[in-house]
Amino acid sequence: MPNAMTSFAIATLMPVPLLLLAALFGGWWVLLALAYLALFTFAVDELTTYVVPPVDGAEFPTTDQLSIGLTGAHFLLLLVVMLGLTGVTGLGWFSAFGLLLATGLYFGQVSNANAHELIHRTDGRLFQLGMWVYISMLIGHHTSSHRLVHHRYVATGDDPATADMDENFYDYAQRAWLGGFRTGLEMEQVMAQKLDGKRRTNPYLIYCAGAGGFALGMLVLFGFGGLLAYVLLCAFAQTQLLLSDYVQHYGLQRRRLPGGNEEAISAEHSWNAPHWFTGMMMLNAPRHSDHHANPGKSFPDLRLPIANTAPMLPYSLPAMCALALYPPLFLKLMTPRAKAWRNAPGPVASPGMAA
Repeated sequence: MPNAMTSFAIATLMPVPLLLLAALFGGWWVLLALAYLALFTFAVDELTTYVVPPVDGAEFPTTDQLSIGLTGAHFLLLLVVMLGLTGVTGLGWFSAFGLLLATGLYFGQVSNANAHELIHRTDGRLFQLGMWVYISMLIGHHTSSHRLVHHRYVATGDDPATADMDENFYDYAQRAWLGGFRTGLEMEQVMAQKLDGKRRTNPYLIYCAGAGGFALGMLVLFGFGGLLAYVLLCAFAQTQLLLSDYVQHYGLQRRRLPGGNEEAISAEHSWNAPHWFTGMMMLNAPRHSDHHANPGKSFPDLRLPIANTAPMLPYSLPAMCALALYPPLFLKLMTPRAKAWRNAPGPVASPGMAA
C-alpha cells in the first residue's frame, strides 16, 4: 500500500502527462484527458473505497516538495497547452477546444487547490509560489480576498464568497468575483494604514502588473489569437474556483448572537465531501470544515468532521460543481439540506474531526 504522500502525488500528477500528450498530439489524447478528469475520477470515488494511510510526521517535509512540483507542472502545462491552443503543435479546433476544457478543469481543481495550500503557508517563498499561480490564472486578488476576507467573514453577508440561500451560480459568480476583488483591496488598504507609514507595496499592484505581464507575454508569443485563448483558459479555470467556493458554503449562515455579533465559525458552516480520490486530487480541500478551523494546517493532516456534526455533500465536490451549472437541479438538491442546517437548534461546540 503506498504511503499517504505517494497517494497524493499520484492523484494530483497523473493528469499532467495526459494533458501534455493532448497538447502535443490532440485527437484521442484530448478525449482521454477529458474522460479522466470528468468521468474516471467520479467513477473511482463512487465505485471504490480506499482509506488514505495516516500521515507520519516524517512525511510532512514532502508536502512542500509536492506543492513545489505541482507549481512547476502548472507553469509547464501553461506553456505547452498554449502551444497546442494556438496551433503550433498542429491541433485542429475540435482538439484545441477539448484541450482548453481539460486544462481548465485541472487548473481549477488541482492548481487552485495547490495555490490555496501555498498562500496559507508562513514560508514567504512558498506563499509567493501560490500567489504567482493565481496571478497566472488572472485572479491574483484571490490571494488577499481569500485569506483576509473569506476566512474572517465566511457564512455572513460580509463575505462575497459565501452563496446566499437560493442564489444560483451565475448570479453568484459575478458578485463573488467583483466583491472579492473589492473587499480584498479594502482589507489590504486597511492593513497598509496600520503600518503607520512604513513602506509596503500593495500586493494589488503586483496582481495587476503580473496579470498584465502574462497577457502581454501571450500576445507577443502567440498573437491576438493566443491572447484570446489564454483569457478563455483562465476564465474557465476561474469558473472552477468559483464553483468550489459556491458549493462549499452554499446557503450556510452563522447565527447572530443577542449582542449583535455573529457566532464563532464552526464545522457546520462548511460543506464537506468524504470522497477519497477527488479529495486527494484536490489536496483535501473538500475537508473544508477542518481547514476553516485550522487555516494553517497542512493538507495531509486535515480531517473530516465526525458524522452529523457538519454538512456533507451528497456527491464529490467536482460532481457538485458540475451540478451547480444547472441551477434547478442543484438548488432542488441542496436548498433543503442547507435549510436543515440553518434551522438546527444550535451550533455544535468544538466538534471533533474524524480520520
